[in-house]
Amino acid sequence: METILFLLNFSLLLLHEMDAIRAKEWRMFIVLKEMAEDRAYRIFTLAHLPLYFIALYIFTGDNETVIFGLKVAIDPFMITHALVHYSFRNHSNNGFKSRFSKAIIFSMPVLAIADLCLLFFAPILLPS
Repeated sequence: METILFLLNFSLLLLHEMDAIRAKEWRMFIVLKEMAEDRAYRIFTLAHLPLYFIALYIFTGDNETVIFGLKVAIDPFMITHALVHYSFRNHSNNGFKSRFSKAIIFSMPVLAIADLCLLFFAPILLPS
């Protein structure tokens, strides 16, 4: 069950990053906002390639300990990510004002908390 929950949440993260291109999220980053639009867009977009590659490479492997570590790393990131978005909600370059964008962003920490609970408490509460 936690694998399905994690994959759903990771899919929401990918969806959010697609939305981030639409919202020109790089305009909220200190270094990128000073660059020419096209250059900042390319750097912002390409910076995600190694992150996605590493996560997908690990998750498609068969080492359960490494996959568990990936989940334990990404779930807290999802929570922190939402807190950062919340703290920047009034930023002048924040393009995530729609309900759609907010639903994506703020559903991620909820699913991350549920996933962490399943990861750590399900083995205790539901021994095999």
